[in-house]
Amino acid sequence: MRKVAVLKSQNSTQNVQLLNPVNLSLECSLTADHNNLPNISAFWSQDGREIPDSRLTVALENQQYHLQRLFYISGEEMLGSYSCVFENGVRADFILATPPFGEVRDKPVVSYVRDFVVLPCKMEEAKPKPLSWRWFRGNKTHKEQISEQPERFQIHSEERKSKLKVINLTHEDAGVYYCGAVYAIGTTMNPIELKVITYQEPLKPFIGILIEVVLLVAVIFLCEKRRSKKNTSKGNEENVDQNNIKLQEEEKGAEEGSSMRQRKV
Repeated sequence: MRKVAVLKSQNSTQNVQLLNPVNLSLECSLTADHNNLPNISAFWSQDGREIPDSRLTVALENQQYHLQRLFYISGEEMLGSYSCVFENGVRADFILATPPFGEVRDKPVVSYVRDFVVLPCKMEEAKPKPLSWRWFRGNKTHKEQISEQPERFQIHSEERKSKLKVINLTHEDAGVYYCGAVYAIGTTMNPIELKVITYQEPLKPFIGILIEVVLLVAVIFLCEKRRSKKNTSKGNEENVDQNNIKLQEEEKGAEEGSSMRQRKV
């Protein structure tokens, strides 16, 4: 297999998908700038580290500096980023990897304690068909392969898709799971986050809202009750005042009547 990068003044990146071990020829051609130096130095790097004994002097030929190296990619540990780097800083990166998944889930799968959950995984029709499937649990640096256990883990795989069923969930089952599409050269991993909650947890926001509504209704009721008491008290005071005025008027009328009778006598 041969991959070529033609460079001028800008860097370039190529994604190289591999299925099987392969002899891979990587080539970089850099167009000379206005200086037209007769030769420049260049080297190869793997995952950002310079490959020993790869630095050399490249002569100018037909206005280009040409750099080539043959790599034998034997297994998964040989995948990664390979780069040709020229002394002026211009570089070409070749990213070697197994076919990636087209869709990566960005939201967790949510299920409940003592329930079960099915984690799905699929390789698109446009991508090469995997040889087999594997499931793992862990993180980016450490993963443990999951083996089938009828009462806990059930794996069902077809050509382009696989499903992991986790039964009788507990809080300890929460975490990141990886489905692996296996090729001869390596395995493509697809992370799926699982979140395990109790049935009460989704109700917590609604319970909080309900409590706030009850408190609000109670406050309104107390305010209305207090206002009603004030109105009743004020009404009673007005009735007392009116009764006093009426009594005073009656007493005054009686006194005037008595005075008039005395005058007539």
